[in-house]
Amino acid sequence: MGCAELTEDSLLGGRVRLRQPRAGLRAGHDAVLLAAAVPAKPGETVLEAGCGSGAGFLCLLARVPGLRVVAVERDPCLAALARDNAAQNGFAAQVTVLEGDVADPALRRELPRLAHGFANPPYWPEGTPPPDPLRAGATHAEAVTLSDWTGLLAAGLAHRGSLTLVLPAARFADGLAALAAAGCGSPALLPLWPRVGVAAKRVLLAGRRGGRGPGRVLPGLVLHGAGEAAEPVLRQGAALPL
Repeated sequence: MGCAELTEDSLLGGRVRLRQPRAGLRAGHDAVLLAAAVPAKPGETVLEAGCGSGAGFLCLLARVPGLRVVAVERDPCLAALARDNAAQNGFAAQVTVLEGDVADPALRRELPRLAHGFANPPYWPEGTPPPDPLRAGATHAEAVTLSDWTGLLAAGLAHRGSLTLVLPAARFADGLAALAAAGCGSPALLPLWPRVGVAAKRVLLAGRRGGRGPGRVLPGLVLHGAGEAAEPVLRQGAALPL
């Protein structure tokens, strides 16, 4: 099944080419920042849950050579598009896109051993979703909880493997609880400030499978304007260690 009208876009200063639906929630800074925060090393296997058209895992592959990516997407159109984008960027042999819902227990049995898991889950657990179905699926979780997302990401995660989320700042407490429910401790929180002096709208949140260390709040990242520090991450593909 083909998606509706598509656009041709790029990320990381042109290093990643991305075809994505013109309508719906489109890939942007969240996907780039999430990928930058995954501490993957060459040769490891990583999982992205809810990959959409593939922006997140493509940015990670552009930064870290030799990865194997397993991605999960419930929308058949977006799953097919993610496979196509992987091929267009030269990563077809390294990427497997599974179609399924993160809350489906059967999906967890298909996962290999993983070094890292990451996701940009739907923003809100309730409320009135937007009318566009692709945008609604990305912004409103319906009956799926954050613990469903972290449960899938942690299902094949090795001891001390990382689990990384990008979330609305208002949901960081929910994120901490979901990490704990998935057996991931040693949490680290990094605020993403739109501009200097403006409250964070998004946060990056990470934990380690079996981690027992104390929680940490890291120095935040300014995305725009005076004091901007995100240019190397957003344009040049630099890592964002948590």
